[in-house]
Amino acid sequence: MIVDCAIYRDGHRTTGPEDLSDALAEARAAHGFVWIGLHEPSEEEFDHVTREFALHPLAVEDALNAHQRPKLEVYDDSLFVVLKPVAYEPKSDAVSTGEVMLFLGDSFVVTVRHGVGSPLGTVRQRLEQEPELLGKGPTAVLYAVADAVVDHYLDVATELQTDLEELETEVFSPDGGGSRHTASRIYTFKRQILEFRRATGPLALPLTRLADVGTFGGAVPFVNEKARPFFRDVSDHLTRVNESVEGLDRLVSDVLSAHLAQMSVRQNDDMRKISAWAAMAAIPTMIAGIYGMNFDHMPELHWTWSYPAVIALMAGLEVLLYRLFQRRGWL
Repeated sequence: MIVDCAIYRDGHRTTGPEDLSDALAEARAAHGFVWIGLHEPSEEEFDHVTREFALHPLAVEDALNAHQRPKLEVYDDSLFVVLKPVAYEPKSDAVSTGEVMLFLGDSFVVTVRHGVGSPLGTVRQRLEQEPELLGKGPTAVLYAVADAVVDHYLDVATELQTDLEELETEVFSPDGGGSRHTASRIYTFKRQILEFRRATGPLALPLTRLADVGTFGGAVPFVNEKARPFFRDVSDHLTRVNESVEGLDRLVSDVLSAHLAQMSVRQNDDMRKISAWAAMAAIPTMIAGIYGMNFDHMPELHWTWSYPAVIALMAGLEVLLYRLFQRRGWL
């Protein structure tokens, strides 16, 4: 469905076109550009937009099917950019990703949104309050959307860092994260970081292409070369995000290793205690077993003090073993 459609001239919004088929012609006549926003359009709904703006069929297929990696592709009549906004729910420790596709031409921008975490509504409102920036044309829309997505990455990375610190506190608590669900929580957290990384990592190359015009074989079409400093700023923010995500990934792996090591040490301690108590139980069992054989020729059977002597021997050996195991830290 079409969420919004407007023509912008000199950074100001004008009356939207009455018919979508006239949108591009009106925008060019006004020396401005048209911005059309769509949310999870069907093939039939998008077909009209495809014909009007002569969008490449491969890019259209990607926009309809979604589930794309962040990328930048150049076609004859348009530029196709895929971004993946991220949303984080602290209560469930769940990272969810959406998708925003942008088609840029000389006088038009078509944005297609899928899933959650889309910044497009607030981006349009903010741009309409900054006519000087919006006057730069479709490039301003691309910059504003990318900037909003990457800035939210920073917020999500901060929230993940906070949750990881709480997880560290739990693992390195006096009981050593003894809950049976601790390992499961760590693994789930690592999966969320991986999902986050899939959104941020592949975006580095497209932003580098936009920021460093000429590095990749010439200027990116439909993008104002004067916008390079703006995209460079977004690229710098993304670099910070990727470094943060990489650090989180390494740290959560270390936390998992530390937790497993603690579990192994705890199991070894338990086994030593069990072995110590088993050794202490074996002494009286062995002695009682020997004197339970009832042979006739056992001189101790006819001694007056044999019973107290055997009991004292058992007690003495038990005390000796107990003190020995205590000194070695087994008990």
